[in-house]
Amino acid sequence: MVTRVRAARGAVHTADGGDDRAAGAAVRADHRPARAPGAAAGGGRHDDGRQVAGIGPKMGPPGEPPGWTTYLPASHAAGTAGTITAAGGHLMVEPMDVMGLGWMALATDPGGAVFGLWQAGLHTGVQLANEPGSLTWNENLSRDFEQNKAFYHAVFGYEYGDIGDTSFRYATLKAGGTEVGGIGELDGSFPAEVPAHWSVYFAAEDTDVAVAKVTGLGGSTVRPAWDSPYGRIAVVADDHGAVFSLISAPTDNA
Repeated sequence: MVTRVRAARGAVHTADGGDDRAAGAAVRADHRPARAPGAAAGGGRHDDGRQVAGIGPKMGPPGEPPGWTTYLPASHAAGTAGTITAAGGHLMVEPMDVMGLGWMALATDPGGAVFGLWQAGLHTGVQLANEPGSLTWNENLSRDFEQNKAFYHAVFGYEYGDIGDTSFRYATLKAGGTEVGGIGELDGSFPAEVPAHWSVYFAAEDTDVAVAKVTGLGGSTVRPAWDSPYGRIAVVADDHGAVFSLISAPTDNA
């Protein structure tokens, strides 16, 4: 079981290759050369030994950049794969058995964002979330906000809670009334070359300290830290170029 999952319940987070199912959304980062389907990948663990994500070799064509992949849960991967195509998505990798750990697939939504599908077997997901050093949020951003909302509702049954304003369209994803992630619009403020995507946030005790650690280990800052109503956020990339966000809880005077 995942502790206090705020990321989409029923998902997985893995850095290129691993499969770590979080209740709601998942992530994987692609760092290394493409691997054959079914090849082993490692699971990332928190200091206390609980699984928080996965990491492994890249599953994609040569030249594809490293990244984190959000996996969404399915009770029957083959059936959900059919719903994805019927709702306007595209299957990149057909459902396949991952050595008894579960069944996975890769797809794109109508907006073009890549995501994974995970039907749990022996591997049921991350064991810790919403604590420093673990996953805390997943969000989908595209240039067709309404179409992607309709797609994810049709495929996964998500409901939405609108929290955007006139300058930015954004809504929370809800499963069974619980907020499990977000969905928003890539508006004109985003450079044209930014593609539709799922992004992942990891919790940090102190965002600025975490950013310094990232750069000290060979990573880079994509967007310097800023304060928001939801906490202090920074966007960074690891030493292979895979982008992710860091967020720490807001202070009383934030």
